[in-house]
Amino acid sequence: MRGSREILAPGATIGILGGGQLARMMGHAAARLGLNVHIYSPVADCPAAQIANLLITGEYDDAESIIKFASDCDVVTYEFENVPAVTAKAAASEAPLRPNARALDVAQDRLTEKSFLQAQLGIDVAGFEDIDNVFTLRRALKRLGYPGVLKTRRLGYDGKGQVIIRSEPDIDAAWEKLGGDTLPENALILEAFIPFTREISIIAARGLDGSCKAYPLTENTHENHILHTSLAPAPRDNGEAQKIAFKILDALDYVGVIGVEFFEMKTGKLLVNEIAPRVHNSGHWTQNGGCIDQFEQHIRAVAGWPLGSTVPNCRVKMTNLIGEAVNQWPALALQANTHIHLYGKKEVRAGRKMGHINQTS
Repeated sequence: MRGSREILAPGATIGILGGGQLARMMGHAAARLGLNVHIYSPVADCPAAQIANLLITGEYDDAESIIKFASDCDVVTYEFENVPAVTAKAAASEAPLRPNARALDVAQDRLTEKSFLQAQLGIDVAGFEDIDNVFTLRRALKRLGYPGVLKTRRLGYDGKGQVIIRSEPDIDAAWEKLGGDTLPENALILEAFIPFTREISIIAARGLDGSCKAYPLTENTHENHILHTSLAPAPRDNGEAQKIAFKILDALDYVGVIGVEFFEMKTGKLLVNEIAPRVHNSGHWTQNGGCIDQFEQHIRAVAGWPLGSTVPNCRVKMTNLIGEAVNQWPALALQANTHIHLYGKKEVRAGRKMGHINQTS
């Protein structure tokens, strides 16, 4: 394996596990810096295939294919946190994996993640309980109170894999909705319902040399559990979110960009909702903020380059184009200060992220 602290020169190859829109936008950023991108994806017709120097198709549990893929790369990164552990280990045996496998292990399991944040780092999170059957669910609800949010520990995103339990009669239906007695042991977690005043996030990065930088706080709104808009810089930023993000980055010996989502309480107290060890939807605004965007920042970090400026020169509102909303592009193209980013997905489906716009002011 190549040296884990090697700084990559233009012409080097970055391997990306995953071929969605995040990989596509990382690929664009790498190309600007003269770096090549190899994509590994189970799907041949993926958004990143359109910009990749090389596309390898294969399943994530195919260790032999992963090893071959990584052996042709100078460094390997990933676009989503649900890369199987066996995949990460196989890739790391052939090339530096940035962020490291520990970041994946922590972020892809909600119980592991919350235990890491609360017990190891002393960071505030919502109350939670490990759930292995309907009886422990009932006991946990008595301790945490109603309403509660029952979630799968793995593979949940954009509201998938979760259900709110508002009162005792909802318990059995919620249990069955998420799989009931067919679930493997310890597949669920119960979280206390948080009466937050707003949802915010921060995008931060840590370089190969251990230096950290953060973008301004971002204020987010969701529709149907999917991120709808992000506004940055957000009002009322006391710097606490940045401190928490840096603490997480250092504890994980992290290299790359991370997204940290928070609930802000009426008192101003912040609770970490989740961490995402990758570039993040709420950081898309950085593409038109007049600073080094999150995608180039991630490429810089994993390549060992110095981190770039995170100070924007304007305010940006990012709006996701979900499903049929992407067909508004002709009208959007007429609007001043509106920057369109489309992902090259051929099939429009309800709830599918097809692109986004950034409106500057």
